Formats: sequence, structure tokens, C-alpha cells
Amino acid sequence: MNNGEEAWDFIRHNRVDIALLDWKMPKLEGVEVCRRARAIPSNNGYLYIILLTANDTIEDVVEGLNAGADDYLRKPYDSDELRSRIAVGERIIKLERTLAANIVELQDALNSIKILKGLLPICMYCKKIRDDGDYWHQIESYIHEHTEAGFTHSICPDCREKIVKPMLDSLKKEKEKG
Repeated sequence: MNNGEEAWDFIRHNRVDIALLDWKMPKLEGVEVCRRARAIPSNNGYLYIILLTANDTIEDVVEGLNAGADDYLRKPYDSDELRSRIAVGERIIKLERTLAANIVELQDALNSIKILKGLLPICMYCKKIRDDGDYWHQIESYIHEHTEAGFTHSICPDCREKIVKPMLDSLKKEKEKG
């Protein structure tokens, strides 16, 4: 970029992970680019800003960091030190992306929990569940659609005594008769 306005325009309209800004730039100083970048919400993730300057007073460092710079490097700078500071910025960006992905995952999980946490309208006879669109579903299909739960089917001891045992006894009696 040739000047601070071009840098600001590029940052504002493009996904930028790390910006290396000189404090003294024509048209718009790097410290003002920092302020503007921090003043707008970003949907592109975190922008890590390193401010380069010949300014070397504590007040300048404080002003640069307060303006939104993540790091501050005085000129003349050592190229190995600059590479190391850029590597730090890359680690921060990677952590921010991981954190953002985890937040989305947790929000999805929370939304699923909210679906299951409320009261479910269930038929007292057939045990079907009514969804928000007023459609009735078998309990297994409803739970399967809204969770990662799977089902196996079995017969509980109470139902075995009430339903299966009498059926088996009846079949046994018919067999003995016939």
C-alpha cells in the first residue's frame, strides 16, 4: 500500500489476518488505521495489528496499544524479531478461529438442548410427539431428528408380564388343544 487510506480501504473490504502498519504514513497514520479497524465489528475474524514506528517514548507505545495495536515494534527493527512477532500473530489468529468454531459448536449444542428441554406435547395413548408444525411423529423418529441418540427396542419386565406372557400362555393353550 502506498498510504494509510489505501491500507484502511483494503482492511475494510478484505479478509486480513495480520496487518503490519507504519505509524507515519501519508494521508492516514497507522495509529488512526488501528482506531478505525477496532471501531468496526468484523465478520471476518480477528485482525492482529503490528504497529511499526520510529516513535520510542512510553507515551507513544501506550497510544499505539490503546488505539488497537496488538504489538508495537520500534524502528529500526530486526527482521528476525519481526518474523517472530508475525508468528505470534499467526498463533493468536489460529486460536481465535478455533475459539470461534467452538463457540458455534457450543451454540448449536445449546440450541439442541433447548429443543429437548421444553415440554413435549405427547399423545397419552400412542405416545406420538407433536412438533412445532402440528405434525405428529413416533417418539423414536422425533428424538432421532433432534439429537444424536439411537434406539434399540426391547420389552420391559412389566410389559412382558402384562402383554407377552398372556399372549404366550394363550398360544400354548391353543397348541395343547389342537
